[in-house]
Amino acid sequence: MNLPRPGIDPELLVPLAELPSMPPLGPEVIEQLRHFPQPSIESHLEGRAIERREVAVPATDGTPIPLSILSPTDRAAGAPCVYWIHGGGMMWGDRYSNIDVPLEWLDQFGAVVVTVDYRLAPEVTGTTLVDDCYQGLLWVAENAVDLGIDPARIVVAGASAGGGLAAGVTLMARDRNTPTIAAQLLSCPMLDHRNDTTSSRQYSGLDGVWTREMNEFGWRSVLGDNIGDDVSAYVSPALADDLSGLPTTYIDAGTAEVFRDEDVSYASRIWAAGGQAELHLWAGGFHGFSALFPEVRVSAAARRAQTDWLARVLDPSPDLKD
Repeated sequence: MNLPRPGIDPELLVPLAELPSMPPLGPEVIEQLRHFPQPSIESHLEGRAIERREVAVPATDGTPIPLSILSPTDRAAGAPCVYWIHGGGMMWGDRYSNIDVPLEWLDQFGAVVVTVDYRLAPEVTGTTLVDDCYQGLLWVAENAVDLGIDPARIVVAGASAGGGLAAGVTLMARDRNTPTIAAQLLSCPMLDHRNDTTSSRQYSGLDGVWTREMNEFGWRSVLGDNIGDDVSAYVSPALADDLSGLPTTYIDAGTAEVFRDEDVSYASRIWAAGGQAELHLWAGGFHGFSALFPEVRVSAAARRAQTDWLARVLDPSPDLKD
C-alpha cells in the first residue's frame, strides 16, 4: 500500500523527467556510477583566481588519503576554511563531486576549500570512512597557519552521504576534543541506518533519485552484517545518545525525500540538548535537488539560504551600516 506523500515542486518535475532512471543498486551499477562522466575540476576552476594544491594524508592504517586544497590567490592570512565531504551514498563520488557548491563560498567569502577523497564502501566498511575524513580534518587544523587558514573558522560541510559523514566527523572531534570546528553544514544528510521513518516509507519502491531501497543497500554496503546494537554513532549519527556540545549547525532537506524525518529529528535533538541549529525544509524538494538543478527557483533559494547562514557564522558581528 502506497502512503500519501508530499509531491515534487512542479518546476523540478521538468528536469527530473529528463534524468535517466536508476536501476536497482548492485556491484555492476556502483561500478558504472563510479565511472560516470563528471565535469572536470579544471572546468570548475576556469576563470577563477585559485591556487590548487594536492596532498595525501595518512589514514589511521597508513593508507594515503588525497586532499585537494583550493585557495583564492588573493586571500588574506587567516581565511575561513570549508572542509567539504562529498556525497554518493558512501559508495561512489570523489573529492570533486559537487565541488561547485563550496566553490561558491570560496568566491563569496574568500574561503579556502579543502575536499577529501575518503575510501568507499563496500571495499571499506564501518568507521573507516568517517575516520578517513577525520584524519584529513586533523591535518588541515594542524597545518592551518601554513595553509593561510584561521583555525577558529573551520566549517565542516557535506551533502547527502557527505552530510552524514560531516556529522560523524563533528561528533568525533567533540568527543576527542580536537580539532575545533566552528560550524557544521549538513545538506540533506544521511544520518540513520535504521531507515524506518515515515519519510523513508513514503519514498519506497519509487523510481526516484534516492529511495528507501537504495538507502538500505547503501547502509548494508557500509555496515555489512553489523546492523544491530554495535553500529557506531560516528557512522550513523542519529544513534548518538548525546548531541550536546556541538558547534552551530545548519541542516536542510526537501519535503519529498527519504532523509526528511531523520534530518528534522537530528535538528530537534540538538535543540533539546541546548545547541543551536538552523533547519530548512524545502517544499517539493527531492533528494539532492539543489545540487542537481541549481537554476530552479526552489534550488536557488536553498543555496542562497546556506550562503546567508555561512555569512552569519563566519562574520557574526559585522559593522552596522546605515
